[in-house]
Amino acid sequence: MLGLVTTTGLVAAVVGAYYYVQPGLPQAETIRDIPLQIPLRIFSRDGYLIEEIGQRRRVLIEYDDVPAHVVEAFIAAEDRRFFEHPGIDYVGVSRALFQLVTTGRVEAGGSTLTQQLARDYFLNLDPTLDRKFKEAALAVKIEQQFTKQQILELFLNKMFFGQRAYGVAAASQVFFNKPLADINVAEAATLAGVLPAPSRYNPVRSPASAERRRGYVLGRMLDLGFIDRPAYEEAMAWPMESTLHGTAVELNAPYVSEMARREMLKRYGDASYTAGYQVVTSLDSRLQHAANYAMRNGLLGFTRRRGFRGPVATFELEANTLAGPPLEWPEPIRQTLEQYAPGGLSLAIVTAINDDNSVSILFADGREDGIPWSGLAWAKPQIDRETTGPEPEAASDVVTPGDVIHVMPTERGFWALAQVPEAQAAVVSVDPYDGAITSLAGGFDFGLNKFNRAVQAYRQPGSSFKPFIYSAALEHGNTPATVVLDAPVVINSSELEAVWRPINYTGRFYGPTRLREALVRSMNLVSVRLLLFETGVTNAVRHIAKFGFGDAALPRNGSLALGGGSASPLDMAQGYATIANGGFAIKPYVIDAIYGPEGETLYRAEPLVACAACEAATEAPERRKTMTKADAGETGDSAVEMPLEAALSYRPSPADQPERWAAVNAAPRAISAQNAYLVSDMMRDVILRGTGRRAMTLGRRDLSGKTGTSNDRRDAWFGGFNADLASVVWVGYDEFSPLGPGEEGSRTALPVWIDFARLALAGTDEHTTPMPEGIVSVRIDRATGCPARAGQPNAVFEVFEAGRVPACEEVEAAPDLFNDVTGSEDLFAPSDTDNDVTGSGDPFAPAGAHEPPASEGDTPPDNEDAEDEGVEESLF
Repeated sequence: MLGLVTTTGLVAAVVGAYYYVQPGLPQAETIRDIPLQIPLRIFSRDGYLIEEIGQRRRVLIEYDDVPAHVVEAFIAAEDRRFFEHPGIDYVGVSRALFQLVTTGRVEAGGSTLTQQLARDYFLNLDPTLDRKFKEAALAVKIEQQFTKQQILELFLNKMFFGQRAYGVAAASQVFFNKPLADINVAEAATLAGVLPAPSRYNPVRSPASAERRRGYVLGRMLDLGFIDRPAYEEAMAWPMESTLHGTAVELNAPYVSEMARREMLKRYGDASYTAGYQVVTSLDSRLQHAANYAMRNGLLGFTRRRGFRGPVATFELEANTLAGPPLEWPEPIRQTLEQYAPGGLSLAIVTAINDDNSVSILFADGREDGIPWSGLAWAKPQIDRETTGPEPEAASDVVTPGDVIHVMPTERGFWALAQVPEAQAAVVSVDPYDGAITSLAGGFDFGLNKFNRAVQAYRQPGSSFKPFIYSAALEHGNTPATVVLDAPVVINSSELEAVWRPINYTGRFYGPTRLREALVRSMNLVSVRLLLFETGVTNAVRHIAKFGFGDAALPRNGSLALGGGSASPLDMAQGYATIANGGFAIKPYVIDAIYGPEGETLYRAEPLVACAACEAATEAPERRKTMTKADAGETGDSAVEMPLEAALSYRPSPADQPERWAAVNAAPRAISAQNAYLVSDMMRDVILRGTGRRAMTLGRRDLSGKTGTSNDRRDAWFGGFNADLASVVWVGYDEFSPLGPGEEGSRTALPVWIDFARLALAGTDEHTTPMPEGIVSVRIDRATGCPARAGQPNAVFEVFEAGRVPACEEVEAAPDLFNDVTGSEDLFAPSDTDNDVTGSGDPFAPAGAHEPPASEGDTPPDNEDAEDEGVEESLF
């Protein structure tokens, strides 16, 4: 009787307490309005995760996406009667009340999943009776507003699991590096076991405690019939995961993610990191992979040429120093091997030099491996950045036991000695159609240096800038056949603060030279004369600015001809894209779309697009053309119904249906279609037979490009394009040091571009910019550039803008007054010192190029590079 009275009194007290606290409680349905902190996520255009930014890692899931064994693990661990009680587990409440009566306080425990959810949303963790009553009352209200499935979904998305992981899906990624759908029963039990004390049961920090807690959860799952005995034993035997995993980044593009982060911060402030925004960038994952590979491979190759700087550290090794497991190794060695190794490299310690000239190495995790002699033979000792010592003859000339070194995996399956490059590089590609940045690598490793060289590094572009000079010259009356004297120039300039004497890379002068050949061979003096005497600096600056270049790239003096200004790789890619698309002034962009936490579109890029057809639409009369038999390829003049075959292939032109083109966000013209075609055609010869001929190894004939090298070889460039992709590579030191002897555009930057293009263009059709109307092809005399007579030997075809074919009389060639050579010497003989020039036996020489490969095609270019130029002599 006493028990009944006591129970009745307690129940009455509980009911009374509920009605006492109920008026002051928040509305349960407001849970729907309380936003969860969801990090900013940045993706490529094709859906690969680039970065997740925010203090809390959270991946929202829906109940239907949660595996059944995950639900069962949490039910077993936290609330076995979850699907039966109305928000309060009366057995648990009775236990809590008993604790209160017998001990005078309420211990932790007894809370249902719904109560935990209420506490986490609205209350605190104070172990008081008042908080318990409020928690219970809120749980009842939540149960009245939500289904059990909705409550469990809220719970699994809300709760904290440690390591900045909020929600079970994020915890699955952090602890197991798996999506939630892929975790097994043991892993589900581990996650369910973490909740009561994320620090104590953390499988990374306390694997033993986590394993004991997992065993408890598995035992509950067995008792409740969620798993059978074999499944229980298998899960108990599963090794405890004890590795911390970061965000499952699927595409390495940290420089782009930083660009996106800054833009989001500008738009949305600190809410960018918590409001669940999703940013879709313009990156193409395939091209980004290509850019990353090409840049790192190129820099590692460059640093090998500059010599081996020595080991990271050296330790004295006794016979048993590294005999035990890694935890027993000396602390300094372990700490050194566990340092961050950038750019995909690894750290290892040399343990022995073997009789076959290989070395044995040991990694931080205790793995043993080796480096064959072929992976060491490159390592000439570096004396300084421009000088190396003799080639090593044995492994002992390179390393000694106890040396900690960087190593890299090779395509042939062995490890090779490596070192972190001191030089830097940038690779960026742009879609010529709309300016989308499709790949961008701003440096060797973002973790070492966050300076984005693709966008923020303004460097001298050297001869890679010459195509824009030539475009300006064409605009002002010159043609690819215009002959300019390649001869010394001496300029007194107050802006250059000295007498300026530009020279060609070879130090020679080649006399009268057609523009096409001057660009192919990257002749400096022709560019200078072309700018100063045939175009005009002011005219050139006004013209080139239309490509998107700022004042820094456009010095108002003769150095403009040799790329003496400053431009970023992205600036150069934008300019090359304008040539590639037929002359339209597109603008690069990297954010394609921004979505809110519910997937709503907040922003969508509306880029300017290269649209030649839109020009026709603007010019077309406002009329609609009737399709006739003649239009469909048949005879007759009367309008008839179009046959199916014709209908399927019919593409209305702007003249036919101008209204269809009216809404296109068409880019304005920077240069005429004819100008763009002529420049790209001349640049195609740079690759076919000039300073960029190494790119012929790609086996394509749709590529145009230009090499570049700045003063004292401080910058090496190559930019290239076809109608679908424009890309630029830059290599140099951040502190503007010279790259070293022989390090020029064709040797240093071009191989990086080739590696990129080989991957980026793989499987794509060749696509050159189509020849526009108003272009004619004429046979000309190779020496004078004048139209050739019928049957005249020594003639080649050249292309001109209609109305600009030269009308001239042929004159005898003038003697060479500027070179110390005899009249019988061939001025176009191959140069033994110019490795960038093809000889008459070049297997890549074009069969139908403007210049026959056996003759003028053999003329030594001013070494591309060096060509480039430049600029062997300082411009200042």
